[in-house]
Amino acid sequence: MNRSATKPSVSFVVPALNEEGNIRAAVDSIRTAIANRLDDYEVILVNDGSTDRTGAVMEELAAASDKIRVVHNSTNLGFGGAFKRGAAEARKDYVVRICGDNAVPAPGIGLVLDQIGRADLVIPYIANPEEFRSWGRRLGSRAFTTIINACFGLSVHYYNHCVVFPRNLLTSITIGTDSFAYQAEAVVKLLKAGCTYVEVGVHDLPRFQGESTALKPKNVLNVVRAIFSLIREVRRKGAIPVVSRQPSAATSRQNP
Repeated sequence: MNRSATKPSVSFVVPALNEEGNIRAAVDSIRTAIANRLDDYEVILVNDGSTDRTGAVMEELAAASDKIRVVHNSTNLGFGGAFKRGAAEARKDYVVRICGDNAVPAPGIGLVLDQIGRADLVIPYIANPEEFRSWGRRLGSRAFTTIINACFGLSVHYYNHCVVFPRNLLTSITIGTDSFAYQAEAVVKLLKAGCTYVEVGVHDLPRFQGESTALKPKNVLNVVRAIFSLIREVRRKGAIPVVSRQPSAATSRQNP
């Protein structure tokens, strides 16, 4: 599969809730990863109703670079809601979410960017979860992935990392959930539409400050609701788009 010599343009959407101690490092990781990989990029920082100085730090970063813009949510919209708010502002060819906790270091982001153009979607997975995630978090992630794959006849390694979407494909679907399951909904709909994907394993880091909210009961309940909603949704007429696949993405490919 031959990729175009033209480097891609990418919108990085960075949702953050109370990440004043991590957001600056997350942006630095993006900048380091870009190196000579991109012709053009933008960073859209989404302050999702933070109660600390996350918003203020974001504004400082934006004031220092015309590549950075800030979106402030007056109330917390949830992980999916924050991503959708940022993605709606995206102007580049590809859209990728990078977490504001700086869990994905620059080398991992670089590996993901290197896969752009090999298939319609780039779907990363965490190659080292045992190094920093509790057994409960690993079990929950595995159960979620297994359920989604079983329900929709797929074999994706992981749904909740920094998936790279072509913006035209992302805007061809409606993401209903605002929960942590929003990427799974988007990926399922696009794969059911016939889009191809390449997977890449990346090594994450433990967060420097704060704690993940993924296993809070409210968030777990919202994910369960999102799974049932998605099962109904894919049966709805018009839920699965008719897409024009990119010429370079003729077959599905996986990178272990």
